[in-house]
Amino acid sequence: MELTMDKEKQIGEYVAEDFRTAAVFSKFRIDFCCNGNRTVSEACKAKGLDEAKVTEEIHSILNSVSEETIDYKSWPLDLLVDYIEKKHHRYVEEKIPVLRQFLDKLCKVHGKRHPELLKIYELFTASSGELSAHMKKEELILFPYVKRMVEAKRSHTTIESPQFETVENPIAMMMHEHDNEGERFRYIAELTNDYNPPADACNTYKVAYAMLDEFEKDLHLHIHLENNILFPKAIKLERTFKL
Repeated sequence: MELTMDKEKQIGEYVAEDFRTAAVFSKFRIDFCCNGNRTVSEACKAKGLDEAKVTEEIHSILNSVSEETIDYKSWPLDLLVDYIEKKHHRYVEEKIPVLRQFLDKLCKVHGKRHPELLKIYELFTASSGELSAHMKKEELILFPYVKRMVEAKRSHTTIESPQFETVENPIAMMMHEHDNEGERFRYIAELTNDYNPPADACNTYKVAYAMLDEFEKDLHLHIHLENNILFPKAIKLERTFKL
């Protein structure tokens, strides 16, 4: 049966149900992670895009078959938490020092001819510090509580009210920090001409831009998994305990 577009459905919901749609939103520079709470129509109007063209591509994706589609929405919350930590947190931790080294070298060699590199380095350095602190808060505070809720539900036991009162409080903080990083990377994408190096770029230049592009894509999936799947499900689960 052919799937049809729902004009009232939010972008984040489309991506949560079929992550392949993220490629369409990324192509048109439509933010599906931090600003996923808009309809396709609203996003197109805000960016001056041809809604019919965007809709057509989403419709095509929804009605194509792919064995590679991962249904993150069906995963148990504790599995999703482990996946985010082991895949996305580790990725960020591994890539930050490499990217900072490359960007530092680019600033020293090409900074005079390309002053935008200095701003890119400044933005990425700020992002790396904020992301590292952000991930630690998730690993030490939010994620363990989500796992305790899952185990309590599984074993039909009660759970003590956390020091932060409700899971909605750390989630609100995490979402605010996601917004900040989303905005920072939108600026980096603009400064790098959507990660297209200039004509005089050396190999280090090209590799650094390709890595920044990959880093942003991973960050979008990372934020999407939390904002659009993990967080809403954690809030819903907590409410079943009537804390």
